[in-house]
Amino acid sequence: MLTKRLPDGVEQKANEVRNEAIRKMLRVFHTNTIVFFTSIFVILEFELRKIFHQHSEILFRSLQPILWLLMFGQVISHEIIMNEKIPYIDFLTPGILAQSVLFIAIFNGIAVIWERDMGIVQKFVVAPIPRSAIVLGKGVGSAIRAVSQLIVVYVLAYFLDVNIDWSFFAILGVLLFVILGAILFSTFSLVIACIVKTRERFMGIGQVLTMPLFFASNAIYPIAAMPTWLKTVAHSNPLTYEIDALRAIMLHGTSSTYGLGFDLLFMVFIILILTFIGSVLYPRLAR
Repeated sequence: MLTKRLPDGVEQKANEVRNEAIRKMLRVFHTNTIVFFTSIFVILEFELRKIFHQHSEILFRSLQPILWLLMFGQVISHEIIMNEKIPYIDFLTPGILAQSVLFIAIFNGIAVIWERDMGIVQKFVVAPIPRSAIVLGKGVGSAIRAVSQLIVVYVLAYFLDVNIDWSFFAILGVLLFVILGAILFSTFSLVIACIVKTRERFMGIGQVLTMPLFFASNAIYPIAAMPTWLKTVAHSNPLTYEIDALRAIMLHGTSSTYGLGFDLLFMVFIILILTFIGSVLYPRLAR
């Protein structure tokens, strides 16, 4: 079928209009991207100020992995014979790191409710800041807190003679999944806070959610040892995939059950969903 060719002048004009439209779209995308990441850093700066004023909280949080690894890990490791070709204390260490990150991030919702009571949420809502940037900024703030737990666990692992991979890229990979885990559970916590809106309710729900997330994962025992119904729950638990990745990267002689690529994609997918939900619910917290 023959197509009718436009006159050269008309075709040139059409190309110029199309190219100008593309340039405008790219400028808008570039501007929105800069605004989005700038907003994240603004929220992160606010979170860092809180961290510097509440450094004792990080110190007390560091006691949790110490107790788990020195008391629970040392005692149970003498009683449990792993089928996994690695000592139980080695198996446990990445799980306790993920647990420490979970406990720090999940109670971020209390801070969000406190900000609501202080009128800070209302200021964020009326500010020209993307809601998703607020949610992610708070998640990154939790990730900064979680890095302290990573340092504590690595120091303990050294003295407990855990078979840690000390290579630069291994530590970088562990850091990546710690950050993703902190953002995921911090965002989940924010969503819960936006629903319950009071500290008393959140404390009750937070305790109810935290322990099942921890025990319905591969943190302290392999999934193969679980009953069938608990395996189903564990396979839908984001903490399972974080621990799977940490165990594969953190230790010598271990590999990922699901594949590091799948662990990464699963966690990023859940973060995107929770960020969308949180950005929708966050303005309602100001009412």
